[in-house]
Amino acid sequence: MVEQDTVAVIGLGYVGLPLALLAARKGYKVAGLDANSAKITNLTSGHSPVDGLTATDIAQSGVTYTTDFAAVRTAGIIIICVPTPVDHHLLPDLGPVKAACRSIGQYLQPGSLVILESTVNPGVSETVVLPELEAASGLTGGRDFQLAHCPERINPGDTQWNVTNIPRVVGSLAPEGLERAAQFYESIVDGGIHRMGSLKEAEAVKVVENSFRDINIAFVNELAMSFDKLGINVLNVIDGAATKPFAFMRHTPGCGVGGHCIPVDPYYLIEYARSNGFNHELLSLSRSINRRMPAYTARITADMLEQSATPVAGARVVVLGLSYKSDISDIRESPAPEIVKALKALGADVTVYDPYVPDTFPAKHPHTELAAAGSAGSTGPARSDNYFETLAPHHQPLAMVLEGADAAVVATGHRLFREAGPALFAQAGVKVVIDGRACLNRSAFEAAGLSFKGIGH
Repeated sequence: MVEQDTVAVIGLGYVGLPLALLAARKGYKVAGLDANSAKITNLTSGHSPVDGLTATDIAQSGVTYTTDFAAVRTAGIIIICVPTPVDHHLLPDLGPVKAACRSIGQYLQPGSLVILESTVNPGVSETVVLPELEAASGLTGGRDFQLAHCPERINPGDTQWNVTNIPRVVGSLAPEGLERAAQFYESIVDGGIHRMGSLKEAEAVKVVENSFRDINIAFVNELAMSFDKLGINVLNVIDGAATKPFAFMRHTPGCGVGGHCIPVDPYYLIEYARSNGFNHELLSLSRSINRRMPAYTARITADMLEQSATPVAGARVVVLGLSYKSDISDIRESPAPEIVKALKALGADVTVYDPYVPDTFPAKHPHTELAAAGSAGSTGPARSDNYFETLAPHHQPLAMVLEGADAAVVATGHRLFREAGPALFAQAGVKVVIDGRACLNRSAFEAAGLSFKGIGH
């Protein structure tokens, strides 16, 4: 007999772990499952692999951490939060989702509600998740158990929007599952719950959200490259356009798009549409533009070095930042590895520095499994190869890292870099500064005698 106040969360990463802790705080009995035994060991000992969650959060949560899927046998609610990456060919990799469904199915009981939070293209819940669960369990979805989809919404490092207050959307195989899923999220989330008309509609919401972001970022990235030729500061133009109180949404150009969602989700829609006879030209073009930004960043670095009478071949370049966004350690889909690769291809001697990422990467970094080639969670440019053989110690002072460098490329807008000031760079002997995140004051750096170029300014 399943217990409706018992929740099993499958996958304890950036999505699953905060969700498990939240459900426990709201009074549910929670089992957190992950196939990675090392992660379970670390969680059991109070170590947090997720930015923003402390050892105290983990230790006091009351969540039971295990690799044993037998824990789902009594769970009234089972939530799948495993990675859904793309492979080396940029095709959706549903291996982790299928594996989770098979493991769940062995212990799935009548009366349970299975919720998929992992991002997928429309149709996956009905054509992949449902058949896997039914085959492994011998049960029938919509009758013996319910199946719903509530696409994850989480923004690592965001102090305003988090798992507790972001509104959610829910779709289901049957009306009963829809109401049960909606009621569950209403019991733990302060934001509103929007009921969708079908599983496919709920699945489409997430890929549309992130494809929208990717398209608009590609637009301003293309403007940045165009306006550079035209002598126009695109950041000033965007500031001007943003004064319009309607119909314009500010997006900022940069050295590449990172994170597990925006660079990945469009491929799910592209591939799903292609297999059904439609070619998403705009989505494909946007992905192509954004994937070119790391190489563009390396090229303008080389150009600025040449203008400073320093050949890029043999020049010492420090890439500042490895994580995909400011003030967190998450390296998933970060453009920094591709910037490093492109600079090395031009002959530069590259050092990578990130105060949030240990210099023991990839051996001991929490996201090692996300960066290792061929792993279930690895996606796109985060595959490290030998890019980080010169990763500077993360505890080393920035001034020491910059000492003797010919150029510095800001690939992540960490506060440490934003607040460093041009004097620190000048005193270290840096000649060229490339601002890949529009986070530095161009006038101040140029006034300090540094050759400065930003993407878009």
